[in-house]
Amino acid sequence: MANRASASGSPNAGHVFKPHERPFMPGSPATPDHPAARKVAYLLIGLYLAVVGGLQNGLLIANLTFVQSNLALTPVEGGWVTVAFNLTNACMSMLLFKARQEFGIQRFVRVAMSALLFANFVQLFDAGYHVELLSRGIAGIAGSCISTLATFYLIQGMPAKAKIVAVLIGIGLGQIAIPLARAISPALLASGDIDHLFQLQFGLSLVAVGLVNILHLPPGETVRSFEKLDLISFPLLTSGIGLLCAFLVQGRIIWWDKPWLGAALAGAILLIGLAFLIEHNRANPMLHTRWMTSGNILAFALTGAMVRVLLSEQNFGATGLLSTVGMVNDQLVTYYWILTLAAFLGSTVSIVRLDPTDLTRPIMVAMGIIAVAALLDTRSGVLTRPANLYWTQALLAFASVYVMASLMMQGILRALSRGPDYIISFIAVFGLSQTIGGLAGVAALSAFHTIRVKAHLMTMGQSLSLSDPAVAQAIGQLAAGQSATLGDAALRQATGASRLVQQVNQQAAIMAFNDVFFVIGCLAGAAFAITFARWAYLRRKGINPLADEMAALQTMMSRNA
Repeated sequence: MANRASASGSPNAGHVFKPHERPFMPGSPATPDHPAARKVAYLLIGLYLAVVGGLQNGLLIANLTFVQSNLALTPVEGGWVTVAFNLTNACMSMLLFKARQEFGIQRFVRVAMSALLFANFVQLFDAGYHVELLSRGIAGIAGSCISTLATFYLIQGMPAKAKIVAVLIGIGLGQIAIPLARAISPALLASGDIDHLFQLQFGLSLVAVGLVNILHLPPGETVRSFEKLDLISFPLLTSGIGLLCAFLVQGRIIWWDKPWLGAALAGAILLIGLAFLIEHNRANPMLHTRWMTSGNILAFALTGAMVRVLLSEQNFGATGLLSTVGMVNDQLVTYYWILTLAAFLGSTVSIVRLDPTDLTRPIMVAMGIIAVAALLDTRSGVLTRPANLYWTQALLAFASVYVMASLMMQGILRALSRGPDYIISFIAVFGLSQTIGGLAGVAALSAFHTIRVKAHLMTMGQSLSLSDPAVAQAIGQLAAGQSATLGDAALRQATGASRLVQQVNQQAAIMAFNDVFFVIGCLAGAAFAITFARWAYLRRKGINPLADEMAALQTMMSRNA
């Protein structure tokens, strides 16, 4: 049953929509022919909302350590904060899609704004761990809502033939917000007071609420979307994803040999399997499992997850390396501004150069860039500084956003060609591949790094002996540096030996990061070779792998016109 086009406050209240202005699917707003000034207003609000939605995650990632310190959280408790955000952010997008179809776009806007405002409001009070956990969970929901809302506003501000560009801009700005958050965080925390960070988030959310209430989205249409089986399959799926997130996050913190981690992984497999079993046998499924497990969609999901794993080289590898050599946030501001600009350039190029008939090329180029940048970083040492990583990490930031447009376009075309009902399945595949891929990448690289640190320590430890003149000389030099503050010769010698051990540990950690960069470079190189071979074959044969999907989508749009 369609909604009346009379949403309170909508600039299109009472408007009778033309065929081309009607919503493409239930749950999305209509796209009337707006005046030029209103289009600009929609576009600017959409850009703002996209950045705010991205900062919900970006500011958490950038300042998790500071939040842990301020709230006196253990590393495990900090890990649960990360799990809370990723769980709700990854899973609630599926439920919210159905909610928009059932209850309409205006109710969705009110829920999104309320969640955003509440999540950032409760952080203004130093209420402790459990409130922060609740706040981060709600922030994950709000981030998912705001990203969708930003896309809807951007669509209203774009020409009819460029609607897909709005989706890509929204995704790109969400990615750009992560390095942007790291760039602005030192200024917010300069006084050592985390309240400034929370005040910024609350202020941004207040402005967002004001903007969407000044200029409403046009009304849409509603249909009956929820079914009783959703109340069974969705909680099963969400619980399974939650256990999987907990396994990946907590495993790298407490190490992988803890028995409850194995139980969590087994529970995740069981619950996700039960959810898929229910969906597989439903007459009107929420998730189209046959489509999701087809060869093309599995390849799409694996590609998306692999991209997130490889890009962990930046969030874990480069960031960890700079921390190991003694760099603090205040010394990384220029570095992160460069990454922000590179990510913006990647988003711009991906949109300008987007070719629906050649969506394999951007993935191939991104894999090549990641391989080259990662291998160049294997030269890092104890004297490495942010300036030494500007070019390589800028290339990675560029690739991280450049590849997203192609991946999104592939998924959207494959889903829409089957019908609007398949969009929620695409949301599940894309969202989970990105979230799980990102968490799995950091977890795997962290475990590999720990193993390689121990290996390097064992190797170097075999050559460290007080009877070695070189070792004795190094300890003596380090001890001599303490002569102005320590008068006891024996204490100076012990301090020198302790500092030598610290230097060895640092060197082992740096060598392990170089190993991480090498592995990432090799994996990306292999991915580039495979993608290049497929791309060259398709180009030589003149094959468009999405030709059938594009034809089906064109037929569908012609029928709806």
